[in-house]
Formats: sequence, C-alpha cells, structure tokens
Amino acid sequence: MKKLNILTNGLIRENPVLVLMIGLCPLLAVSNTAINALGMGIAAAFVLTCSNVVISLIRKVIPDQIRIPVFIVVISTFVTIIDLVMAAYVPPLHKSLGIFVPLIVVNCIILGRGEAYAFRNKVFDALLDGLGMGAGFTLVIVLIGIIREVSGNGTIFGMARFISQPAMIMILPPGAFITIGFLMGLLNWYKNRKTVSTNQSNKDIELDNEAESGGQG
Repeated sequence: MKKLNILTNGLIRENPVLVLMIGLCPLLAVSNTAINALGMGIAAAFVLTCSNVVISLIRKVIPDQIRIPVFIVVISTFVTIIDLVMAAYVPPLHKSLGIFVPLIVVNCIILGRGEAYAFRNKVFDALLDGLGMGAGFTLVIVLIGIIREVSGNGTIFGMARFISQPAMIMILPPGAFITIGFLMGLLNWYKNRKTVSTNQSNKDIELDNEAESGGQG
C-alpha cells in the first residue's frame, strides 16, 4: 500500500503543478497546444524518472557539499539524451518546443524531487516517485494544452475544429494563467468538499456510538 501511495501521490495529493506549484514556467510557455504539452510532459517525465533513479543509486557516494552540482550533471545528461532523440525523430515538435527542452535542466520539479526525495530514499521508491510525479505533471500540462487549444484555436491535437469563433486570448500567455487558475480552483473545491464529507461522516459515526452507549446504559 505504501508503494502505491508513493506512485499516486504526484497525481492529486502532491501534484507538482496544482498543489506544490513548481515547474510552472515551461508549463505556461508551451501548453498553447495539446501536442506541445504532450511532448514537454513526456520529456520532463523521462528526465525526472531517470534522474531520480540515478541520484538514488549514487546518493551514498555523493559528498553533501557538491550534491547540487552532481544533481545538475545527472539531470543534464538525460536532458541531452531526450533533446537529441526529439531532434532526430520528431523535429517539428523539437523546433516548436525550442529552448524549453534544454531548460528542463533547471526545472524545479526535477531538481526538487532529486533533493527532497531521491537523495533520501531507496532506488525503487525513487523510481515510483519519479513515475508518479512525471505522470502528474504530464496529466496537468496535457489537460491545460487541450483546454487552451480547443478554446483558443477550436482544434484538438491540430485536428477536428470544434469552435468556429474561438477565444484567441486562450492561446496567448494570459490564457495559460486563466486555465491553471481554473484547474487549481476546481481541485481545491473537490478537496474541500471531500473534507466536509469526511468530517460529516465522522460526526455521524460519533453520534451513532453515543446513541448505542446511551441505549446500553
């Protein structure tokens, strides 16, 4: 159960975007279309997962004084790999994402998880954390990309026009802030509603227990 929690934490409870609010720069910059968002999500998830595993593997031999430079070297290695692979096999997407692929090196999500989790936990746990956080980031950035593309351009993944008169602002920078604000509000509403429901259930259980105790007395 603990392993499952590590894997699923990044989806909702500790989602890096909607809860921890880190790594927003590339998310806001490239999420104007669903395909760009998917490409960035996959790239970031790959780097995050691989970096977590390597950092966890070598954590006992890294001196504390130089751990951050070592983290950056590890992360930059996997960023270089994904950058070259994208340039070779999906050049239009690579060109569209531009400088934001190399900038994954300084993405707060990846460096933060390396420091806060992978450096302090076993390899398998670090792998699960990387997969969960990567999936959470990818899920949110793709969702934002779909919302912005549909409402701002009327298409989805560049196909099937849904809206004849889209709102152009949604594919511009303000549209990114509007969308992420809406999703954060929706998540907070869901969490508050769940909390109220849980509290009410606990109160009902307490009342039932008191009634049973009174009846027995």
